[in-house]
Amino acid sequence: MSPAIVLESTLTCPHCGHVATETMPTDACIWFYDCFGCGVKLKPQPGDCCVFCSYADVPCPPIQVDGKGCCG
Repeated sequence: MSPAIVLESTLTCPHCGHVATETMPTDACIWFYDCFGCGVKLKPQPGDCCVFCSYADVPCPPIQVDGKGCCG
């Protein structure tokens, strides 16, 4: 039995520290996210597939299921 996929993740802006809980899509990676605190457009760090993998407490659903190599 595989573990349940977590669909909510809390993003923290590295520029201003604003925190927002968002629902992650199961069928797409989110490459850009506009911070509601400072307006900066976040994009994934090198080696990450999406903003959730770079700035959130829970990685995106594809990474949860298949691991780091699935989105490369």
